Amino acid sequence: MGKCTIDHTLEDVKQKLVDQSSFMPDDLAAKVSDSLTQEADQEFLNEVFHLLKKYDLADEKEREERNKKLSDLLK
Repeated sequence: MGKCTIDHTLEDVKQKLVDQSSFMPDDLAAKVSDSLTQEADQEFLNEVFHLLKKYDLADEKEREERNKKLSDLLK
């Protein structure tokens, strides 16, 4: 995944999570949701957005990699 120069709003990221959460492990989707607060910085929001982008189209291996990256971001 390449870096994008667009800054995504908190609302954009929340909506992307709503769109993709049915394809994700429930516990991970809940943790991501809990992390999306007004205190989340722009870099975090952008990273989460891009990990969620087209998550539904990713194969199992790609999803596992994204899940790991999301988990690492939430630590």
